[in-house]
Amino acid sequence: MASGAGRKLTTNLTGLAVAKNPHHTLSVLYNKIQRALLQMPEQSAYRKHTSEIISTRSKLVSETKDVAQLEQKINCGQIEEVIVQAENELVLARKMLGWKPWESLLREAPKNQWQWPPTK
Repeated sequence: MASGAGRKLTTNLTGLAVAKNPHHTLSVLYNKIQRALLQMPEQSAYRKHTSEIISTRSKLVSETKDVAQLEQKINCGQIEEVIVQAENELVLARKMLGWKPWESLLREAPKNQWQWPPTK
């Protein structure tokens, strides 16, 4: 909801307050995510795909000053929801650094592990 001055008063989402400075918050989060991604091998699928998304969104944040327009361009909910998504992605990126999914398996995967529906 907005007041006459165009300032958002509420997200209308329980427990999710209006972001005071969403451009700055997203810029900081996207930079932290990119730094985590740079520690991963270039061929890592997670690095490639996440970096593409984060780079695109970071560019939108720097080029789009109006929050409503930014929400439309990102198209993933209100800017406060986008911030929560970025926070979650940062947590995941840091966990991925510890998990190292790009490394070889320690032992061979069970037969038919990657089939759906499962077969015997």
